[in-house]
Amino acid sequence: MKLGRAIGWIVGVVVLAGVAFTGYALLTVTHSGNEQAGQPVGAGTPPDLASQMARGEYLARAADCVACHTVPGGAAYAGGVPFKLPFGTIYSSNITADKETGIGNWSDDDFVRALHAGVDKDGHPLYPAFPYTSYTALSRDDILAIKAYLFSLPVVHAPPPTNDLSFPFNQRWTLSLWNALFLKKERFQPEQGKSEAWNRGAYLATALGHCGECHTPRNVAFAMKRGDALAGAELEGWKAYNITSDKEHGVGAWSDQELTDYFSKGHAAGRGTASGPMGEVVEHSLQYLTPSDLAALVAYLRDVPPQQGGVPASQANAAPAAMASTANASLGEQLFVGACAGCHLDNGQGRQTEYATLTGLRSVRDPHATNLTQVILHGTQLDVSGQRIFMPSFGRAYSDAEIAALSNYVVNHFGGQQGQLTATEVSKRR
Repeated sequence: MKLGRAIGWIVGVVVLAGVAFTGYALLTVTHSGNEQAGQPVGAGTPPDLASQMARGEYLARAADCVACHTVPGGAAYAGGVPFKLPFGTIYSSNITADKETGIGNWSDDDFVRALHAGVDKDGHPLYPAFPYTSYTALSRDDILAIKAYLFSLPVVHAPPPTNDLSFPFNQRWTLSLWNALFLKKERFQPEQGKSEAWNRGAYLATALGHCGECHTPRNVAFAMKRGDALAGAELEGWKAYNITSDKEHGVGAWSDQELTDYFSKGHAAGRGTASGPMGEVVEHSLQYLTPSDLAALVAYLRDVPPQQGGVPASQANAAPAAMASTANASLGEQLFVGACAGCHLDNGQGRQTEYATLTGLRSVRDPHATNLTQVILHGTQLDVSGQRIFMPSFGRAYSDAEIAALSNYVVNHFGGQQGQLTATEVSKRR
């Protein structure tokens, strides 16, 4: 029955999208280019950035453009980053000023329309893997500052790989109905009665930093569930945790300093260390925010309506369970002692760097060890504050059963949870 309903829904999308396409395309062409410039309270950049180029660089970092448009080790903003979705793989586009493979021929209005309306220079709908559903709230001035910065960078000729999507998702025109249903083309409006810092934080979190694109659950059509904003979600094998003000499941129990440390350094003592996609956000974006913007972001998150669900927040003072004797040690404990304790220590406090701390992390309180397994399989690295934090991968060294045993041990020993990870699940996560 579920499969039948899903097929029926897809067919309906294809049929209705054909009807909606012309009207929607005309609507975006007609109105997107006529917006007046202007900066609402909360938009823009810190006042000491006078030139448009400096403002554009700051905004591009705050929007984390480089993470999605730069292949590791490749040319900046040349695209080609794969996004693996349930229905196929999408590759990010080249956003350098190359006229053949990039956006060198795009006018200001073309670029604004892409971010506000989700369509390219020729009016073709863009896939919402590009977070225009959040960028639509950006001011025109900020968008044009980003464009000026991108056009100042070296031009790279780099056509992206061809998307590999199943039918009907490979029919780009069907996105017109999706946009008509789920894209609210509204610019950011400051909320009356809230402080200037709160409104700045709201702009950073909802529009520029587009936190909801990862941290908000999605519906059957892969649109964000606005009523569950920032309640946590899972994407590409990683959990983006609940960051609402809920004290048990979100970050409501974190202090302002802990949140600031996590955003600026990728680590908050007794709370967590950023890795995976969140590590990229810290590395490429959050560490460059000014202290005033970090404070504004914290002020906004403090006021996000609490939502329950997801992995319970860490307990900063939780003590690890006692270790068994070597003779009676489980497979997971044997692996931890042999390969992990040298850096993380038996008590989970970490050797040489606080980033190796295991106690207090949400990742070790997840019975399914979602993020923990990703780190063990693929390793992690974080360049922040002039230092590189690195952990090697163990995916090739250990079998699926060994990684499941190791993950379950860490979850039990440092998180006080009964690990439920199986070798089959590890195989899927590879």
